[in-house]
Amino acid sequence: MIKNELKTPTLRFSDFTSDWENKKLGDVCDIFRGGSPRPIEKFITTGKGVNWLKIGDVPLDGKYVNQTKEKIINEGVIKSRTVNIGDFILSNSMSFGRPYIMNINACIHDGWLALSQYSNNFYKEFLYYSISSKYIYKQFSSMASGSGVKNLNKNSVSKIKIKIPSMEEQNKIAGFLSSVDKRIDLLQQKHD
Repeated sequence: MIKNELKTPTLRFSDFTSDWENKKLGDVCDIFRGGSPRPIEKFITTGKGVNWLKIGDVPLDGKYVNQTKEKIINEGVIKSRTVNIGDFILSNSMSFGRPYIMNINACIHDGWLALSQYSNNFYKEFLYYSISSKYIYKQFSSMASGSGVKNLNKNSVSKIKIKIPSMEEQNKIAGFLSSVDKRIDLLQQKHD
């Protein structure tokens, strides 16, 4: 298990001094698993329907989900789970725990977990960086089940311990990290 896990960081922006709250992720947002109608081929189309999100639709190094290649017909939507713009999705196997932010509404299959209803506790960008951190990944790794391929489930993700600063501090931290990401992207483009 994670040792010394929930201390307020000592390196902070000077205008913030209040302690960070320590919560379980399941206590501060809704977490659910996707769903897949069977046999899936009967419900998928490239024509009219609702976006159908597959692992191959997410950008490898990206942060946002902006499109899908396929759609799911209405009869399949009721057997799946819908995520909305602003919700988070996490892969629950292979590269488990990797977060993405939805920029579209879509249905997700059972290879995804979703986080929603977090805005009372988190600034979206801060939550993204928190879930992407080594601290959270270590918790995911210790809670993932399976002998060959490790998997996350709703119950294990709900137990993840997360630190929550004030919304103002979250905004400042996320802004700083976003600017660092942009700088890295620019340097990578120059290098390429």
